[in-house]
Amino acid sequence: MFLYLIVVLITIMIIKLDEKDMGILALIQGNSKLTAKQVAKRINAPITTVFAKTKRMEELGIIKEYRAILAPDKLGSSTAAFILASVSYRVEADAPVSQRVVAEEIAKFPEVQEVHIITGDWDLLVKLKAESVDSVGKFVVDKLRLIKGLEKTLTCMVFETVKETTKLALPLKRLGKP
Repeated sequence: MFLYLIVVLITIMIIKLDEKDMGILALIQGNSKLTAKQVAKRINAPITTVFAKTKRMEELGIIKEYRAILAPDKLGSSTAAFILASVSYRVEADAPVSQRVVAEEIAKFPEVQEVHIITGDWDLLVKLKAESVDSVGKFVVDKLRLIKGLEKTLTCMVFETVKETTKLALPLKRLGKP
């Protein structure tokens, strides 16, 4: 996520987003169901400007997708866990295993929300949501630990989530604030 934020900030600096662009981004991050007319009114711009700027940011890949954020507790997936994983780079003699390949295999599981290649004593950080602690345990034992090249795991159960968001912090200077 940190690397993604850096890429976004560099992209913003290279692409030269103006105050209206940043206003559009701030509004649609908060509610992507806002109409172009509503956005235009809030940023004090013509609706055609909002359409053009939004289309440009989509084409540049700044706006990647629009999606609904679901309530996991209402859909039976309220148990969250973070799993640290270590990769064994040699499973067999002369058969190297790629950290990226292991990460991509883990990412295929529907329970998995995020997979990050990280630094430090561990190689991967995995976030998942499941029905229960038992479901997390079954995932780790019956699925995760069967991946070729995965050496060990450490599962951290989430007791309570204080903040979880998909919003990026936008540079305040671009919004006309100090």
